[in-house]
Amino acid sequence: MFINGEWIKSDNTFAVFNPANGEEIGQVTDGNREDAKRAIDAAQAALPTWSALTVYQRSDYLRRAYELMIERKADLAALMTKEQGKPIKAAMAEVQYGADYLLWFAEEVKRSYGETIPSARSDQRFLVHRQPLGVVAAVTPWNYPVSMITRKVAPAIAAGCTIVLKPAEATPLCAIAIFEILQEVGVPAGVINLVTSNTPGPIGEEFCTNPVVKKLTFTGSTAVGKKLAQDAAPQLKRVSMELGGHAPFIVFDDADPIHAAKGAALVKFLNTGQACISPNRIFVQRSIIEPFLAEFENRIAKMRAGSGTEQGVNIGPLVNEAAVNKVNNQVVDAMEKGAKLHAGGKVLTEGGLEKGNFYAPTLLSGITEEMLIYREETFGPVAAVIPFDTQEEVLEKANDTNYGLAAYVYTQNMSRAMRMFEGLHFGMVGINDINPTSAAAPFGGMKESGLGREGAREGLMEYYETKLAGISI
Repeated sequence: MFINGEWIKSDNTFAVFNPANGEEIGQVTDGNREDAKRAIDAAQAALPTWSALTVYQRSDYLRRAYELMIERKADLAALMTKEQGKPIKAAMAEVQYGADYLLWFAEEVKRSYGETIPSARSDQRFLVHRQPLGVVAAVTPWNYPVSMITRKVAPAIAAGCTIVLKPAEATPLCAIAIFEILQEVGVPAGVINLVTSNTPGPIGEEFCTNPVVKKLTFTGSTAVGKKLAQDAAPQLKRVSMELGGHAPFIVFDDADPIHAAKGAALVKFLNTGQACISPNRIFVQRSIIEPFLAEFENRIAKMRAGSGTEQGVNIGPLVNEAAVNKVNNQVVDAMEKGAKLHAGGKVLTEGGLEKGNFYAPTLLSGITEEMLIYREETFGPVAAVIPFDTQEEVLEKANDTNYGLAAYVYTQNMSRAMRMFEGLHFGMVGINDINPTSAAAPFGGMKESGLGREGAREGLMEYYETKLAGISI
């Protein structure tokens, strides 16, 4: 753990495993609620001095951390592949994405403008000022173990807040590596604090109930996010929640089905389907569904599962055995209820994969509303294809979910694209685009997919209080 500028070890540890082969790759300090409280106290003590720095001074720390992170890109990616499982190419891309947040907020914080507001009284002036919220508690997930950290830490400390972070218990080594970089560039003691733990419940309770914490930012499942928001509610603590998704991927008949299938396969199997923006329901207009399915099958046939360190592997392991069982349960349920299996549909245990958590990239068609996969987030490498006939029909079906994070539309008709963009109840819509994300763009969802936004100017504003001065002259 890293508390008040010092690395802390104890006899209480937990093991970290490589999901590709089950091998232990490290032991990490198993922190507890008292450790979280000490970290919060350290963050509170560091707050006055840190928040008093100019935005240019705070920006400089982030810029130097960005440079060091890029310098260590290959090492960070190798660690991520070993700890989280994603192929090395994808890990390299994530390190770059994570570093981008450091650089973006290093620059954007210099534009945290206030404003003056005209008054109806001639002897009065209004002045609006942005002030850091205070101590922030953050909880990050295992599926993007580097970029989800920088996406929270960078805007928080740029705005003048201090922070305590609990990373996912499956991927603490990546968090340690990022905090080592922040320490190395000289971020003062207490500004950033890291509490690793294999029992997250008590840490989360401390984050939610400690009155020193003014904001909780969480990325993870909707169920856990609801529980944390409920626990934080008695203090009216500000919360940001980036939760689950159930993204529709909609292909109209004026789109090229080959191009659309390529895009759908790329984003569906991104991080082996373990991404909150991964498409769960792929709606294809009936007249082009056959060439779409054929191209999707061709692409799956070229995919190779295995350890992300091996050349040519593009399907890594799932996070654990429970994830494999969940994915397989959805596939079995769909097939029992009439779905057609085009590819995959099985746990992979041959060719040296028996020690890991591997599931074959899978393509199903004939998906209907009574199947589990139609309603539940899969978080695995299964593409579920559903035919549709009209724009009105697919818009209604796409919106028929409690989730509202990402959606995708393929069409060459700009009028249709705009109608779908405005009609879809999702926070982010990719139009002929499978990557509608960037450090410069607001990331977040509607409905039960979350509260607030990360990245962009909106992400920085999440860490400020707005203060008004009414001045009589």
